[in-house]
Amino acid sequence: MSNGAPSPSTHTDLADLGRRLYERALVRRGEEHLTDPRGRPIGWLLDIRIPMLDAAMFREVGQVLADRLRSKGVHQVAGHGFGAYAMVCSVLAAEGSPPFSAGFVRENRKPHGRRRLIEGPLDRREPVVLLDDILNSGRSALRAISQLRKDGFEVAGVMTLFNFAWSGGKAQVEKDGIWVDSLLELNLREDKQDKSDPA
Repeated sequence: MSNGAPSPSTHTDLADLGRRLYERALVRRGEEHLTDPRGRPIGWLLDIRIPMLDAAMFREVGQVLADRLRSKGVHQVAGHGFGAYAMVCSVLAAEGSPPFSAGFVRENRKPHGRRRLIEGPLDRREPVVLLDDILNSGRSALRAISQLRKDGFEVAGVMTLFNFAWSGGKAQVEKDGIWVDSLLELNLREDKQDKSDPA
């Protein structure tokens, strides 16, 4: 039984999905005022929430991520940051067996209630994969990995929609003994044109 578009299964299918994700997420200066974290103007950014909050794209991406995770024998995911919320939920909604468990990584342990650092029904006896929308410098991913480990979880890998290949974040994460799987490798600085290749 299918609840949406079939999961892309070939290199060509994945390249097409990647292009559509990229085109939907790309926001350029001129469309609106864009700044980096320090408040300086920038020419473009990728807002993953735009495609991931579209129902059809949500289902399609979730199925691709779920299939890739199951092929690695992983059935638990955790998200860190606002960009990962839709990704985590899309994996939970994907068809197939066994189903996934999921959680979210807090910046700091909640000071009241259950006082959790990691929210959700994750099992510390099973490996977990961190989901993130974009891998850039790797600092955010490594921070989330550290939080998961601090709470007793084994982190097997990091799965992202986009990896900014020029920034070195993938190498930083892999240096920590964790695999990285990105749906698309973006190499925009190689020829100063928008270029993407499926991972």
